[in-house]
Amino acid sequence: MRVRREVLGDAHVDGATAQTTEFTADFQELITRYAWGEIWTRRGLDHRSRSLITLSALVALGHHDELAMHVRAARTNGLTSDEIKELLLLTAIYCGVPAANTAFRIAQRALTAEESTTTEG
Repeated sequence: MRVRREVLGDAHVDGATAQTTEFTADFQELITRYAWGEIWTRRGLDHRSRSLITLSALVALGHHDELAMHVRAARTNGLTSDEIKELLLLTAIYCGVPAANTAFRIAQRALTAEESTTTEG
């Protein structure tokens, strides 16, 4: 849970936890234990590298609902907006222009929201 909070932020994790139901509790436990407790805590890659890989996979597989959250997480993990842009340009070649087009739109919204939060705070 510590790494999940470090990467995604307290607000996101608290929101996901608050929305947990009897039906979704086992899934929340699964992703907390395995994704965040086993994979994201391994020593083989740093969080920055894991964010790059995660963004690429989300674009490639069209998992748009998760993309904005992981764009914000990538920023938390030290990626710059320019690095995210470069990653998305690369996905245009290897994942397809339509996938990258959608990803650019989602990332732009996430980054703009982050910038407005940063300038207000």
